[in-house]
Amino acid sequence: MFYSENGTNGKANEAISRRKVLKTLGIGGAILAGSAFGGTRFASAESLESSGKGDRQVMWVASVEELISLPPGQLKESLHVFVGGYYKSGDGGGKLVRYMAGSAKADNGGTVHKPAKGQGRFEVVHNGVGDFRWFGIFDAKTNADGALDALVNDLSIRRVEAYSDLNFVKRHVFHRSDIEIDFQGHTVTTEGIELNTVDNPFGAVMFFQGVKTDVVHTVTLSEELPEYSDIFEVADSSIFVVNSWWHAQIKNNPGGSAQRELDYLIQVTEILDATHVRFNYKLGWPLAKGRQLTYRKINPAFRCHVRNMSFIGIPVPPNGTSSRPFPTWDQIGSNPVAYEFAVECDASGIKATKVFWPVVMRRYNTHYVTERCQLMNPEERDWGGTGYLTQQINVLYGHVRDCNTSNARHLNDFTCAAYCMVENCHGDGDEYGPFVTHGQFEHDLTYINNSGLLSFANSGSTWGHSAKRVTVKKHIASRIVAHKRLTDLTLEDCHAVVTYTKPGVKMANSGSFWVNMDGLQMRGCTAQEMITISRSSSRAKRKNMIDSCTFGMLKGYEIARPIRSGTAQVGYMPCSGDLTILNSEFYNVEDVNLGSIDKLTLINTWFKGLPQVGGTVKVGAREIVMQGGGLVDCCFLFTGAWDKVGDVNNPKNKPDQWIAIDGGAVFSGTNGEKAFLKSADPANVITWNFGNCRSAAADADTVHFQIQGGTNKLKAVGAHFTGGKYEAADGAFGGGGYFFMTSCLEEKVNRTALPAENNTVKHSAGNFSIT
Repeated sequence: MFYSENGTNGKANEAISRRKVLKTLGIGGAILAGSAFGGTRFASAESLESSGKGDRQVMWVASVEELISLPPGQLKESLHVFVGGYYKSGDGGGKLVRYMAGSAKADNGGTVHKPAKGQGRFEVVHNGVGDFRWFGIFDAKTNADGALDALVNDLSIRRVEAYSDLNFVKRHVFHRSDIEIDFQGHTVTTEGIELNTVDNPFGAVMFFQGVKTDVVHTVTLSEELPEYSDIFEVADSSIFVVNSWWHAQIKNNPGGSAQRELDYLIQVTEILDATHVRFNYKLGWPLAKGRQLTYRKINPAFRCHVRNMSFIGIPVPPNGTSSRPFPTWDQIGSNPVAYEFAVECDASGIKATKVFWPVVMRRYNTHYVTERCQLMNPEERDWGGTGYLTQQINVLYGHVRDCNTSNARHLNDFTCAAYCMVENCHGDGDEYGPFVTHGQFEHDLTYINNSGLLSFANSGSTWGHSAKRVTVKKHIASRIVAHKRLTDLTLEDCHAVVTYTKPGVKMANSGSFWVNMDGLQMRGCTAQEMITISRSSSRAKRKNMIDSCTFGMLKGYEIARPIRSGTAQVGYMPCSGDLTILNSEFYNVEDVNLGSIDKLTLINTWFKGLPQVGGTVKVGAREIVMQGGGLVDCCFLFTGAWDKVGDVNNPKNKPDQWIAIDGGAVFSGTNGEKAFLKSADPANVITWNFGNCRSAAADADTVHFQIQGGTNKLKAVGAHFTGGKYEAADGAFGGGGYFFMTSCLEEKVNRTALPAENNTVKHSAGNFSIT
């Protein structure tokens, strides 16, 4: 439709009404900013009084300059003016404004304009959607900080949209709720940004922060708060209100300044009585009677979302020294988004490079999503806290999904996190560890379909190096490190693969699992080079089990850590407790330790020596039950079971060992020890039980069992031995020992090295021998 210069379409009495303009403008008031009205006007100033239908008309001007230059005589209360563009009509900065005669708001250059002459203000008319172009910002050449502050701090605006690349030079802090900032894929830069404060990962371009109040409430627990409880003790419940939010923090344990099992932002859901309140969180750890618990009332930031930006940080000098010259590199570096005391605040579609601090930094957040975010090649990753995609401290109910990193420090860091999930996230160049927890009493975390190194509860005693109920499913990693005080770890379909830091240079310890045997359950996992099982905690109620797994083993490593002679137990984490391994295989065994387990049950599990070399497994377990499975080119060398208490150098602290082989277990081939089962230590006390099993030596020098010292009790009933020989020293069965062998099938076995028969040694009668 063509509009003439005087605002009509050929009918002088039909001016465009304000109602029609508003309807046409629609979302954001910017749809008419371009070519729809060319350089024409809706109506002249003289024709504004009425359309004859009770509706006011709208003035049209080409630019903001024309707007603020309107003569005072034309400015009437609630006058609506459509501005065709910021600098000129159609440049994208168009908007509808209303003249407010009594307004004294500060002119911000975008949503509020002061007339050049006269009083009052022009204020943007909108439907809750703001636009950087209202401020004359069309590219990154003009810093967008003033516009961002004006838009976000206007509580009537609920969404901000970017239509160009933007540059920011300020670090903004916002204390509001219900705002969405969508950069719509445009690039955000920070050229010339102001210095950050020292060691401040929250000094982001946008920091959304709830407000701490002065309402503080402290109680000393009169009884234990049990694990899983959502009922908390308070001294006076009258100050708590349903739906209010509180920062609940237990006083730290004496073992570390950050050893706090409870330190979250939680919501009151019910007032139960004068001293008990229900919160929206089930405790992950018991809190003992006498512990001091402090509550502080918080007014959180709700639903502040940042979406769809390409963020490019700025270079920092590569000093990395402890002298910390001013300004330090952490003050220079930049990052896009941070949240503290925030609820339901999401970050999505943020792609970043050259950041210093985390791309998405969170503390005391709950019920949030971080998704489709990316970090490639950050500025720094050696200094703690730098080069993260997202760091999440004291968070609940978070969901991180569909994110990825390249050559970053961490993709996902949890410190004191609970009930969170990480899904379909992937890191390459991952030697720093894409997935980590600090061990500040994290609990109930789930990882599904991710790839990259994992390291859990591994940051030291300051935080408590403790975690509980971590589940990892369908994961590929260079390493999985979870050997500190991690209780009830579940690994399903996880694979540790050999990784290279550069062509021909293998990443140290890649292809390995390091796990804590405290409620450990592994199913369908593989490691190309090693599994090391230790025990640093004993809190679990469920059994330790490894099912349907396959592990390669490098020479000199440990399947299960022993207590070593001359090594103090404290801090070494020997592997005590019971473990069941079923339907599994250890291959490329050459020289490994299997030590300190109290009872090891092996069901259909195989140990296979390195081809053409064979292997030795040094066994320090107290009791081994082998049902099915067996040894291929491999030897079990019994080293004795060291006690877990006292001086490990004292032979009196070596309890008995016990082994039972049954269920169709098979030994075959040969190895460097030339024995399948061997004991040579004179301090060993071992009970041997052979049932339904078959031992087939590959040559005449290979021994089925070699017993050269110690005190032994051997029973073999119904076993099948083929080839090779037996070796059992005469003096190895005295002092309460015995040797009893009957109903066995022997095919071409050399029996000449068996002990002489007497009252406690019987091995001739009842056997079926084929020579």
